[in-house]
Amino acid sequence: MGFGFRHVRRVGIVLAISNALIFLIGALLISQTYLLCDLRSLLPFAAVSLAAAIRIIAMFQTAVAQQSAATLILDDEDSSSTTDRLLLRFHRRGRYKKWLRWSRCTVALTVIQFLCATYLVSKSAYYFAKDTSPAVCLLELGWNLHWRNHTLLSIFMVLVCLVALAQCFTGSDVLRWRSFYESHDNAWKSHYREVFDNGLRETLCCLGRVKYLTAKEEDEVYSVARLLGDLVAYRASGTGHMELLAALALLQQNEKSSESSEGSMEAPEMRVKEAATLHTFAEAAYTGLLLDVGRNPLMFLCLWLYRQGVLSPWARNRRPALDGDNWWRGHAAAFLKYANLPPEALRYGRVNQVKCEAAYFIVVLHHLQTVVIAIRGTETPEDLITDGLCKECTLSADDLSGLINSNYIHYEIHQNVTSSFPHYGHSGIVEAAREVYMQIEGTPGEHDTESYGPLSKLLGFGCECFGYNVRIVGHSLGGAIAALLGIKLYNRYPNLHVYSYGPLPCVDLVVANACSSFITSIIYGNEFSSRLSIGSMMRLRAAAITLLAQDPKADSAMIFRLARRFLFISQYERNNKDAEHEALCDIDNKGSNNQVVQDASLWTEASKRDLLVTADHGDDEHDEISLWDDSRASDHIVEIDNDEFTNPFASDVHSRDDPVSQFIDSVPTSENQSADDPPEMYLPGFVIHIVPDKKRPQTDLKRSWRTMERERCYRAYIANRESFNDIIVSPSMFLDHLPWRCHKALQKILKDQTAKDQITECHLS
Repeated sequence: MGFGFRHVRRVGIVLAISNALIFLIGALLISQTYLLCDLRSLLPFAAVSLAAAIRIIAMFQTAVAQQSAATLILDDEDSSSTTDRLLLRFHRRGRYKKWLRWSRCTVALTVIQFLCATYLVSKSAYYFAKDTSPAVCLLELGWNLHWRNHTLLSIFMVLVCLVALAQCFTGSDVLRWRSFYESHDNAWKSHYREVFDNGLRETLCCLGRVKYLTAKEEDEVYSVARLLGDLVAYRASGTGHMELLAALALLQQNEKSSESSEGSMEAPEMRVKEAATLHTFAEAAYTGLLLDVGRNPLMFLCLWLYRQGVLSPWARNRRPALDGDNWWRGHAAAFLKYANLPPEALRYGRVNQVKCEAAYFIVVLHHLQTVVIAIRGTETPEDLITDGLCKECTLSADDLSGLINSNYIHYEIHQNVTSSFPHYGHSGIVEAAREVYMQIEGTPGEHDTESYGPLSKLLGFGCECFGYNVRIVGHSLGGAIAALLGIKLYNRYPNLHVYSYGPLPCVDLVVANACSSFITSIIYGNEFSSRLSIGSMMRLRAAAITLLAQDPKADSAMIFRLARRFLFISQYERNNKDAEHEALCDIDNKGSNNQVVQDASLWTEASKRDLLVTADHGDDEHDEISLWDDSRASDHIVEIDNDEFTNPFASDVHSRDDPVSQFIDSVPTSENQSADDPPEMYLPGFVIHIVPDKKRPQTDLKRSWRTMERERCYRAYIANRESFNDIIVSPSMFLDHLPWRCHKALQKILKDQTAKDQITECHLS
């Protein structure tokens, strides 16, 4: 199959010519010295030359595979029949696998060439440093300046080193995908669906899930890949991945940090107190390595083995047997140790998982007359798949039975729910909640309203825990599953309440409002999970591209520096020297997050200078810019020539013909949603937002970062769920999602409230 040179990357042409020169020069040198040198000493030169020749063949085959896959993608756009589409997808997957095989081959050749080049350079340095007369060897001959091929050997060595280094950074693609797909939105989506599908399957295979690698049907992995492919459709507007990162960094500078809590009502103290008490169980449900890796990055393995009870195997028989636990019942031991409970308190549970099956633990607290169901959040690859299945699904009457069939729901709320069908929920979370419900309640008969599951055996009439309160808790994915499970169970257990910590938006607005009496969602700071939905990701993507499009003067240096800043944002959050400054900025910059910033005037020359300044600021421990100094991160940046760089955002955003404007117009917003747009997902129940208390800022910057964290004050207030519709780009958006941050904040709020009550009592007395 032939292909035009307009499709070929310029760097690919340079590498092909360079490899051809390496092969020719290497063959010439070997032919002239094979009688003088032993074959073993010529082996590295032969390996380098042969690898260069094979690399050229592999590049050609990769180009053919690329064009074949791209052509089939474009043919897929023109097919309308469902049967044709399924057949084309089967062929497309085969061609993408062929392209991937040749790409992996080029990667392996790159490693071989790099190792051989390293060997030759080290040997050359050894021979050139010798102060003796040369012997009969190719490298030693090259040491002699009077040898007739000395210059040729020098050129060979330079080419080998440069090509080996260059191939480590240029990737394996030979053709430019954009030359085929141009601005075809569906083509880019289909391309990245296959890329993500293969990448996810190979990653799962490396993690021991071999079954996903051999699956041929459109399973849940392909559903996640389809969503990710749709999100990367910004490539159709001419936007690169680095440019999008730069736009997100720009957006982070202009974004309001959080909804203002000024004038908002304080959260009910009893709910905050109970949420703080039960948070331990939601956190203890992480019985794998994740909890210890996050809290103790250095000693996590030892601490995890300690929590698992490996050091006390004699206590195995005293621990409860959970479904899917290991031989020494380590997950049960880890949960009990973290929650500080005796073995008899843990009655039922499960830790093994497949798709859309959540791990859970059922605990009986006799001293509180409460049964607690703790559902684990995202910890395994299967949990990530459940998170990724975020397309909407229709909620059935059984899913909403706690709202429809309960006698404890207000009549107006009941009418609002029943009269506004259909209702929608997060597909993966809804399926997981249904499965957990089947596990703990079982399947009642056709004419039998009673259930004979583990929960009913504890709470049924005359049973051990009859009349006890029921509390369902979970963090992140576990919190969202807990909310859907609570909606299904509320008609059976009216003394039920759900506490979701950092949950995902998982239900529509009507259902989210209807369950406010028995579901409480706790949101900490700017955590991303509680704002993560298809709509919010689409709006964030459009806002980032729009913001950078409003600055046509952006050049390559600013693009890559901004992208680097976004990539290093977590390092900035963790840096002790900048933590004090960040803490104050978090307090001072709270504001509304209901809309993204679209005013180009916000991106001023002053903010540009703030981002791009690289001057030396000495030993100032509060200097923020020094973290982004070019000399400290130059290895992570691939600089490009300004003469060859064209800003993809520089087109007039008011022109309706350019790809950027067409892309932005196609993104749904809260004002222009159509019937074909996915329904907006909301946080379930009564929403409490925890933010730093602006009334008590810490201004003494001489204190250590840890001291400031201990003395930092927080406030819990009643929030509007619609204010969490958009993602906030913040340095703390990922770190705020860590479960122990919310727990510490809740404890701090209760401690401050206790101190206030004691002061009030002293004044009254």
